[in-house]
Parts: sequence; structure tokens; C-alpha cells
Amino acid sequence: MMGLVSFFTDASSEMIYPLLPIFVTGLVPMAWAAFYLGLMEGVAEATASLLKIFSGRLSDALGKRKGIVVIGYGLSTICRPLMAVTGAGWHLVGLRFGDRIGKGLRTSPRDALIGDAVGANVRGLAFSFHRAMDHAGGVLGPIMAIVVLQILLGYGLWQSGTEQATGQEMRALRWLFAISLIPGLVAMAVLIWKVREIAPQADEAADGDETLSVWRRLPRRFYFFVVIVTLFALGNSSDLFLLLYAKVRFGLGMAGLIGLWVALHVSKIVFSLPGGMLSDRFGRRPVIVAGWIVYALVYIGMAVAEAPWQFWTLFIAYGFYYGMTEGAEKALVADFVPSQYRGTAYGIYHGAVGLAALPASLVFGVFWKVIGPARAFAIGASLAALAAVLLIGLLSTTRGGLARQEP
Repeated sequence: MMGLVSFFTDASSEMIYPLLPIFVTGLVPMAWAAFYLGLMEGVAEATASLLKIFSGRLSDALGKRKGIVVIGYGLSTICRPLMAVTGAGWHLVGLRFGDRIGKGLRTSPRDALIGDAVGANVRGLAFSFHRAMDHAGGVLGPIMAIVVLQILLGYGLWQSGTEQATGQEMRALRWLFAISLIPGLVAMAVLIWKVREIAPQADEAADGDETLSVWRRLPRRFYFFVVIVTLFALGNSSDLFLLLYAKVRFGLGMAGLIGLWVALHVSKIVFSLPGGMLSDRFGRRPVIVAGWIVYALVYIGMAVAEAPWQFWTLFIAYGFYYGMTEGAEKALVADFVPSQYRGTAYGIYHGAVGLAALPASLVFGVFWKVIGPARAFAIGASLAALAAVLLIGLLSTTRGGLARQEP
């Protein structure tokens, strides 16, 4: 059921998100468009990362997860279609901020809810299935947007338009944003009526010293894992840089970029379930390491690719990294941490990775400008390889690296 919620929510979100840069140009002067986009994404994502820490801890303290998840999804469902009536750049920034507050509230308790719903022997599959459903929504959303815009505009959808959005394009986008409410409401209906509450299970053996704070009761190996994942995240820049590279290096237009984005989501879907099942059978560590190694190889390949078909091949192979790591990493957090502390643990995990992503993209952009995209990709590949080596060393000497805990 949570997979369905994410499917319809992501379909609603992806109807809007890829078109926000165009929409901004119709609200503010072109010279200010990049400023508003940077402000909107920077503030929104940083807030979401911090709220993931708070919401996870709150769900543990309350002993309830679903209520916080409902509030988070509900806030995002309201904010997205309200973008249709914005009249200024700061209106859009505020609504995007509200959308990301909703994401920050729901993510950690949602993952804790999924982690508590299944046993360790299928936990990797459960999280990977959830991610596959999310990516399926990511495929449906842009396709729905293309259909709606083609109907509303009726001309030149694939042609290069003017630098600034026209009045007709803005009206079409406003209708599209309003229509995005429909899949959002379907997601809320499934969440409210079909997803059941699963209270955290107290584990007396995990309580430890009552004088210690909850943060200090979490296993040390969990914190080691978070440090290593954060190191990897510092080299994991936004995927938008890959699209920019495709445009600059190989001259792909709008249709080609949308095709790349859909192909990546399809690749993620294809590899997600196998990745989860492999982590359940052979352990989380080797599967995550395999994903990180492929990430490094793809980034190295990007730096030396000479032909468009090579770039397309690498971009599709990039989905292997997502399939091997997204579900397995979340399952490993649940493997490390008892049920009663999982909300807190997921908050730390998501917060650390999210906050690291901000300087990662900023530094990558600086490297791109100063030393060129090829060397920037090589640096990202190096950090991924280093993280893989450290993960092998950590989980080969600590318990919790496998799907089933050692006695």
C-alpha cells in the first residue's frame, strides 16, 4: 500500500517538477530566474533534510508513525496544485518550501513503518519494491504532462520555444499544475484508508542504560555506516548535471532529455527488485558495494564517452546503481537498529545524506566550471570507490552486514 501511495504521489510531483524552470521564467524576469530556482531548491531541500531528523525522532517518541506520514503527504498534496495560482516568484518559493516540509515530515516515519511491516529476510525486497513503485510514478508523471500539454498547447511541444515562457504556455502549465491534484488525492485516499498503523515494538534487550540519550543508544556500527554513506553522498552530485552534460556535450534537445529521464526511471525499476532480493539472500554489504562500484565506473565512463550511444548506454546502466543501493541501504538501517529507535535512525540517515547532497552539487558545479566536467566526474567516481572500500572494511568486522543478524 505504501508503494501505491508513492506511485501516485511521484506521478503528481513529476508532472510539475521538470517544468518548474520554464514556469519560473514566466513569473520573474529572465535575469532573476536562476536566482529563484537556486533559492527554491536550496532552502527547500535543506529544510526537508533537517525535518527528516525531527520527524523520525518524533515518531519514536509518540509510538505512532501513520499520523505524521499522513500530515506530510497531505501538505505536499495541497502545495503542489496551488502553484497554479501563483503570481510572483516568492509565491512559488513558498509553495515549494511547503511541499518539501511535507517530504521532510513523512520520509523517516514512513521508512520506519515499512521496516516494521516485514521480517529481515524480505526487508531488502520490501524497500526495493517501494522504490520501484516510486520510480514507476516518475515515469508516468512526465508522460501525463506531455499528453496534457500537447492537448492544451496543440503545437510545437518539441520545438525550442522562446527564452521566457509565453502567456499561452503559462496558462497551460497552470492547468497542468491544477490537474496534478488528482493523483495526489488518490495517494491520500490509499494512505488514509488502506495503510494501517504499526506501532514500534519495544525491545528490552536494546534499552541499555536509561541515563543515555536515544542518540547514544543507537549501535556504533550504524553511525559508522552513516559516515560512509555521507562520504559517498559528497561525491554524488545532482543527476541534473548528467542531463546538462548530455545537452552540452551531445546536443540533446528537450525530447532527448525527457527520453533520457524516462529511460533512467525505467532502468531503476528493472534493477530495484533484483537488488532487494539479492541483498536479502547474500547480504546488504556486497550488493551496496556493487552498486557503488558501478556508480564509479559510470562516472568514469561519462568522462571519456565520445558518442551519444555510449552516453545513453552509461545512463541506462546508471539505474543499476540505484537498484542495488536504494532498498539495501534502507534495509540495512533497519537491520542495525531495533524497532523502537528506527524512526530516529532513519532521520539521522536521511538527514546526513540530504545535507551532504547540497555541498556535493555546489562543489561539483565549481569543479565543472574550473577544471571541466570530465575531471569533475572523475572526482565523484573516486569518492564512490573510497566509500566502497571503507564499507567493505567496516561491515567485514562488525555484525549487521547481512540480512539476518548474527546471534
